[in-house]
Amino acid sequence: MAAADHLSVPRQHGLFLHHGIDLGDGSVAHYLEGREILRSPLDEFKRGLEITIVDHDHPSPIGVTLRRAMSRIGEQRYNLLFNNCEHFASWCKTGRHHSGQVEGWLHNTSLGALALGQLMPAALLTGLRLLLKRGLVNERSQERARRGLVQLRELRQILLEKLEGTLEQAEGWIRGGPNNGASDRYGIKGKKLLQAGQSLADELAAVEELEQKISDLLNDHHERSISDQAE
Repeated sequence: MAAADHLSVPRQHGLFLHHGIDLGDGSVAHYLEGREILRSPLDEFKRGLEITIVDHDHPSPIGVTLRRAMSRIGEQRYNLLFNNCEHFASWCKTGRHHSGQVEGWLHNTSLGALALGQLMPAALLTGLRLLLKRGLVNERSQERARRGLVQLRELRQILLEKLEGTLEQAEGWIRGGPNNGASDRYGIKGKKLLQAGQSLADELAAVEELEQKISDLLNDHHERSISDQAE
């Protein structure tokens, strides 16, 4: 191991990997179990387990990696899905927030069709998709797009809150240790929590994509209107 290495070590009976950056002086910068980015002794980080060095195709220079790691010591903005220990270590090493563990949850799902209709009327979704196909041809369609955009933003907030709640439950289960079945990575409770998180994350991505397309449609129409008036 050397300064600026991206380190990983098993946690919770191998169910997850914990990540950090070797600071080159016998200490490691890492998110301490979801609470704060700390500078901890190497032995405390590895807890007697075998450390693996994570390789990256295009790593940043050693000095850049170390400066990034040190700049975030004390941060308390952990999020299991968007800002976890692997995101932090990958960003230090490459400049990109990335978590292979989380992406595995989000993409390796077999849950099938999304359940957006449970939160948003199917008629509204159909109408918004028609708007994208046909464009904003009159004031009525413009108003429908604006109204739909407001509802999509409200739905996105609902999904975010539901997703964070589900992730908190999953994190609690993961931290609970062997008494709650964490040693069985295919335990029923844990699998259901991860599946729920996958479903919500997929729904959220679909809503954000539709929201962005409707927003772009309105912006394009506005710019064309300004251009026509200028002429």
